[in-house]
Amino acid sequence: MVAQDSVVLVAGVGVAGDRYATRRGHWSDPRWRDQQLTLVEGELLDKLGLGIDGLRRNVVVRGMNLNDLIGLEFGIGEAVMRGQRICSPCRYIGELNDRPSLLKELAGRGGIRVSVVRGGTVRVGEELLVLGIGDPIAEE
Repeated sequence: MVAQDSVVLVAGVGVAGDRYATRRGHWSDPRWRDQQLTLVEGELLDKLGLGIDGLRRNVVVRGMNLNDLIGLEFGIGEAVMRGQRICSPCRYIGELNDRPSLLKELAGRGGIRVSVVRGGTVRVGEELLVLGIGDPIAEE
């Protein structure tokens, strides 16, 4: 995991060049096509005392309850995404953080999985906007 100032998202795929986008990731499985991108709340990482790479999610956001985005479309930067489902943590995350209790601490709060509806560049500091009728991002 390496922090980036920006990433390029590809519609229907995920982060350009990511091991999951190329189907080489450990959890790659055609049954989980909505597993294109994962988001986590920065406030949760702070509360747990974890760095931005602590949960191995693709994008860290602040000021938003991510579970509320499930079933909705939203934009960050040039990209449009759809919240699909909760991203349940696995035992591996606990092992990486040398913290077996992490699974319990994250129950229902491990972030969300999203699909990329429209690709584009996402940069650090860009606002997450829930999309609706008349929203300029939605009309492009």
